[in-house]
Amino acid sequence: MTSNVSQNYPYSSETEPARAAAIERLLRERDSLGPKLAAETTPTDANDRWWVWKCPSKGCAGLLHVAGYARDAHALYVVCDGSCAGTYLR
Repeated sequence: MTSNVSQNYPYSSETEPARAAAIERLLRERDSLGPKLAAETTPTDANDRWWVWKCPSKGCAGLLHVAGYARDAHALYVVCDGSCAGTYLR
C-alpha cells in the first residue's frame, strides 16, 4: 500500500461503466496491477456511480478510480491513472 486511509474530499464522480473501463484500461497497461488487485481487494458491489479523487502524489495530475474494497481494511481501494501509478485507500 502506498498510502494510509485519507480524509480527502472527492473530486468528482463517474458512472459504473466509466469506472470499470478505467480499471480495465489500467489492468491492460500495467502488468503488475492485476496480481496486486487480486491479492489486496474484494469486488465492488452494485452502484450506479463511484467517487473519483485527485491523486495526492506531488506532481501527479492523475485521478483515483475505485478498483474494489480493501481486503484487510474498511476502505475503498483506488488506483491512480496518472504517472505515479499508485494505489491508495479511501
